[in-house]
Amino acid sequence: MREPRSYSVEAIILKHTDLGEADRILTIFTPYKGKYRAVAKGVRRPISRKTGHLELLCHSRLQMALGRNLDIVTQAQSIDVFPRVRSAIWYMTCGFYLAELLDRFIEDENRHTNVYQLLLEALSALENDAMQHQSDEQGEIDRLHVRSQLLLRYFEINLLSFVGYTPVFNSCAHCDAELQPVENGLNVALGGVLCPNCSHLWSYAVSANTLKVLRILQRAESWEQVPHLRLESRLLSQVESVMHDLLRHHLERDLKSWSFLHTPDTLSPEH
Repeated sequence: MREPRSYSVEAIILKHTDLGEADRILTIFTPYKGKYRAVAKGVRRPISRKTGHLELLCHSRLQMALGRNLDIVTQAQSIDVFPRVRSAIWYMTCGFYLAELLDRFIEDENRHTNVYQLLLEALSALENDAMQHQSDEQGEIDRLHVRSQLLLRYFEINLLSFVGYTPVFNSCAHCDAELQPVENGLNVALGGVLCPNCSHLWSYAVSANTLKVLRILQRAESWEQVPHLRLESRLLSQVESVMHDLLRHHLERDLKSWSFLHTPDTLSPEH
């Protein structure tokens, strides 16, 4: 019996690169085939019916044809394009950051159903926050900005755990003693936080409140379970520093999106 020459797949568009005059190479992430590249022929032509369904971060149903080197997208129908995320610089940048982070950590053609669901959960949460962001009340906008930053940390913690690098936030990463609500320290090479007795191995100190937030995010089984925390910018910054130092250690590089997440235009609540 002949093998089928086409198949249908659900996918999220992580990245694209122009090819020739009208085509694009897409990096797509699917629940069962993992991450891989495919060609979308003619998608850059103004008359293409596939264009709006193959933009970055689109969640779409694709009809694929087997190709010699790369499979070819023959049809595309969007399931969700997250329009409000696209209309606000801050939320769009957050979405692009999630896509870049996932692309760096996930190897091609490895099935990661849990990571796929994590990305959909995060994009849906960003869409919901972006919709609420339309409120004219400054306090509400600030609260949503904090919420979306915590969402990024929630995504980072879970992504690391799903790919085998679970951050150590409950017991000392060196001596395995239970961590107490005092000032502890971080050691990225050991994968997490160290107790005061192992302070000679600290890279820098981690406050009790920072560790508390990290534990809340790690313990939550879904984003909806994360409480609405009111955090000062200094605390948010240290939570971010801990996670980015862990990510940088595993990736051995910085991500392009990090700088964009901290530009004044992106950070402005009006955006």
